[in-house]
Amino acid sequence: MHNSLWVSKTGMAAQDTKMTAISNNLANVNTNGFKKDRVVFEDLFYNIQRQPGAPADELNLLPSGVQLGSGVKVVGTQKVFTPGTIKNTNQELDIAIMGQGFFQIENTDGEIFYTRNGQFQRNADGAVVNSQGLPLADGIDIPADATSVNISVDGIVTATIAGQAAPEELGQIQLSYFINPAGLEALGGNLYRETDASGEPIEVVPGEEGSGSLKQGTLEGSNVQIVEELVDMIATQRAYEMSAKVVSAADGMLKFVTQSI
Repeated sequence: MHNSLWVSKTGMAAQDTKMTAISNNLANVNTNGFKKDRVVFEDLFYNIQRQPGAPADELNLLPSGVQLGSGVKVVGTQKVFTPGTIKNTNQELDIAIMGQGFFQIENTDGEIFYTRNGQFQRNADGAVVNSQGLPLADGIDIPADATSVNISVDGIVTATIAGQAAPEELGQIQLSYFINPAGLEALGGNLYRETDASGEPIEVVPGEEGSGSLKQGTLEGSNVQIVEELVDMIATQRAYEMSAKVVSAADGMLKFVTQSI
């Protein structure tokens, strides 16, 4: 295969991958707690036909060489954990994290997942659960006769019980944060799992050790910026088209050679 055809093929494949990430970002523009993806590129190996600095003669060295690249590849996608827009909902079990940190969600087999989506509900047993029915790992249960629930900035959950003068403390919501949150494994459903790349979770009280505080009655929206994604989409499309034009040009050159011989 002609080298330019191969190189342009890698460019088209890389831009196609980036377009997939952009489309996923735009699809989740209204997903609470969603963090956008960023595609990371890397150039491929080089075919060095003349080494830079090689001897030109007995006294002189070549100031530059001949190094031909082999294209580009996608080496990773990275979650960008910038804060999303905070919106008021006035729902007492909606909680936003004002800063870094993740809520801890317990899976059915006891494994702990992590999420930025603070849209919680109360199930039939009174447990605070997410939209998939998985409970907070902190084990917060709200009594059936509770008339209101209050969540402080440091995660203390209290409830006003019918017939009781003083609020009853139900527990405390704790957060976890990671040295490298971009290394978390995205599971879908607004959930993440720790990996060797993310490091072990550090469990803290909200507002301590650099973690964010909690704000009741609000939700963190997606951090996707629509205009930014649309501009990125146009640039990606143009880059794809230019790689396709290289394929067409290389094909024309090969056609000329074969017809001329």
